[in-house]
Amino acid sequence: MNIAFYAPLKPPDSLRPSGDRRMARLLIAALEGQGHSVGLACRLRTRDGDGDPDRQARLSRIGSRAAAGLVNRWSRGPAAKRPDAWVTYHLYYKAPDHLGPAVSAALGIPYVVIEASHAPKRANGPWAASHVAVKRALGQADLVVGLNSRDRGCVSPVMGPSARYLQLRPFLDLAPYAGGSGAPAVPVADPIAAMGLGEERVRLLAVGMMRSGDKLDSYHALARSLKELEHQGNWCLMIVGDGPERATVETMFSRFGDRVRFGGEVDAATLAAYYAHADVLVWPAVREAYGMALMEAQASGLPVVAGDVGGVPDIVRNGRTGLLTPDGDTNAFADAVSRLLVDADLRTRLGQAAMETAVAEHGMDTAGARLGDAVAGLVRERVR
Repeated sequence: MNIAFYAPLKPPDSLRPSGDRRMARLLIAALEGQGHSVGLACRLRTRDGDGDPDRQARLSRIGSRAAAGLVNRWSRGPAAKRPDAWVTYHLYYKAPDHLGPAVSAALGIPYVVIEASHAPKRANGPWAASHVAVKRALGQADLVVGLNSRDRGCVSPVMGPSARYLQLRPFLDLAPYAGGSGAPAVPVADPIAAMGLGEERVRLLAVGMMRSGDKLDSYHALARSLKELEHQGNWCLMIVGDGPERATVETMFSRFGDRVRFGGEVDAATLAAYYAHADVLVWPAVREAYGMALMEAQASGLPVVAGDVGGVPDIVRNGRTGLLTPDGDTNAFADAVSRLLVDADLRTRLGQAAMETAVAEHGMDTAGARLGDAVAGLVRERVR
């Protein structure tokens, strides 16, 4: 099966790292792992973060021309090269899809949307045009795949009468993490010890890019929560990540002195080593869709303390694989961290359950099979 893949927020080959880019790449890998051919249809970014109606209109025109060009190329080219289905990843009011609906309709192929959100409150205001485009696309979709279970309530009412909804848990390639082998194989090198944080303290780990907006707000919330735990001397914190707001983040945590270290941006292998040698992942997850680092940590056997927001509960099972706290409640977050600081048995139980859950429910092969079967089913129906 040939699949045309499109990500209007950010193309999967973007040079800027992000969880969005990571998931786009994982989706492609998951489908290819099931034997399908996936091609990047277009790199047009339709994101308008400022609510500029003129920009939205211009992007809509550009998208229409790009769609016409694709239809012309595929219609004139060999049939073997034409897509059997179109898949758009991450559709929302700031990044609508101006290509997929038109191309799918012209070629008579299924239109699939993965991770869509619909915000009725955007029907009026500066993003009204993009909101309409998202609603129109969802109304045409043959299949909508949700990665965040809390999106379904607003998405389902605007789907077409014959459209299907598939709830898919967020997933990742388990191979780099302890759960990938089914055994907690810890790498020899200990990057946390190399940064001067010893074994005598409970090792907290935070992983996140340092940029303005949600990520910076999460760092703010984490710093405020840890302030409540200054009197407990048995913890240290390793922060992995980098970005334009690094100086701001370092200032936030300067009060903790040598109990906090910064690892900067690291490669995947080094990050896996951080997970393997840490004791607890701590991340407030402010306005997080679901959080790739939360999945990576659990696949490494780490218990997680996170905010109960967005799709985070789709990953972290409160009381079983980690502890979730009310959104924005820094005192509750501090209390949850404190519980794990003093209860080593609880850390062990949650960590083991986290790894088992990651293997059973968040592996790429499982997700790829479910997604590939759903799309292939739509293609077969069109052929009959």
